[in-house]
Amino acid sequence: MTRATEEGRGSRIDGRAPGDLREISILRRCSRFAEGSALVDFGATRVLCTASVEEKVPLFLRGSGKGWVTAEYSMLPRSTEIRTPRDSVRGGISGRSHEIQRLIGRSLRAGTALELLGERTVWIDCDVLQADGGTRTAAITGGFVALVDALRWLFARRCVDTIPLKCFVAALSVGKVDGEIVADLCYGEDSRAEVDFNIVMNEFGDFIEVQGTAEGDVFSRKELVEMLDLAGSGISSLIDIQKSALGFTGEEERELAVARDRIRQLEQK
Repeated sequence: MTRATEEGRGSRIDGRAPGDLREISILRRCSRFAEGSALVDFGATRVLCTASVEEKVPLFLRGSGKGWVTAEYSMLPRSTEIRTPRDSVRGGISGRSHEIQRLIGRSLRAGTALELLGERTVWIDCDVLQADGGTRTAAITGGFVALVDALRWLFARRCVDTIPLKCFVAALSVGKVDGEIVADLCYGEDSRAEVDFNIVMNEFGDFIEVQGTAEGDVFSRKELVEMLDLAGSGISSLIDIQKSALGFTGEEERELAVARDRIRQLEQK
């Protein structure tokens, strides 16, 4: 991934060039009890993601032989400058949290071979410890790593006969700030962006979800293409970081290839 240098600092709040991502780190196995876990940092944004395996599926999938991946998302009270009350105190989950956790679930299901998972559910819990913009994209990127470790956990215990992983998935925010197209917006940029997008893609460059809106100004078709291209480049870097963090063994690499062959055969039926 590219980063601004002291010799050529960009014009953004934190000195980054338009396409630069913030410092990204992913720490795996940070939860003692979860089948998979990852602590992900996108600059000052920090999200704890855990994956829990449950040996049942929602009612609509019972008897189908397919598994399910779903998510919950929450911001801790002091993840922001001013304390945010917990959803439990407010009497229910906020509309924002509900929308984000549905996005996370959709995104992670797109990377999972649900047909090979068996009738079980993997819950991805994403708790924002510190928010500085891009919490949903960080949750998807870190949540995917936690999910993969849970799938590896199932395979290591022979609960599944291969690692039911279809493809890698990551997400990134892009937008227009002060007339400039930029990637991975921090809060200071996001709060005054004229255009704000959240993009989810897989490792093959396919789009899983595109959420975008003109907050304070319209955007042209040319700018849209520029934002999509910028997101694609950044997400490719994020997937490289995910793969490096996960460090697959040779046996696991072979199992991933087997899983993808089986997925193709199922899709052709």
